[in-house]
Amino acid sequence: MRYMMIMQAPETMNVGAADGPPPEEVFEAMGRYNTALVEAGVLLAAEGLAPSSEGFEVTHDGETPTVTDGPFAEARELVAGFWILDVATRAEAEQWARRCPIGPGVRLEVRRVPDMREFEGIAPAEVLDAEAALRARVAERAAQYEQAGS
Repeated sequence: MRYMMIMQAPETMNVGAADGPPPEEVFEAMGRYNTALVEAGVLLAAEGLAPSSEGFEVTHDGETPTVTDGPFAEARELVAGFWILDVATRAEAEQWARRCPIGPGVRLEVRRVPDMREFEGIAPAEVLDAEAALRARVAERAAQYEQAGS
């Protein structure tokens, strides 16, 4: 089972925030946590995100999408990073989420990522086949990216 852990934090806690980077201990604790995930063989992906001032939103309230540059001051919490885990059970995902070194003011939302097989009998077979082909292309691209060293 795959689970996505989504870290939501105030913009001021972001790595590139105007207030400066988090203390060194925060990086060290997160490094230890990520190492434990890798050593347990459950980490599929993890990334931190740049501040919202470097991002943009796309909304579609009519015929034409609208692009709005960040920062997103109206948001109390923003997605600051994520992990994707491959675990045996929901309980195991919860155990890893409880171990995540988040501090006060940070929220970790954990959501299951459905397997494409769950859509069999719901989505048309040709859509599922096309999705499988796309995922194979993405995996191939990821392998090329890894071989290139960045």
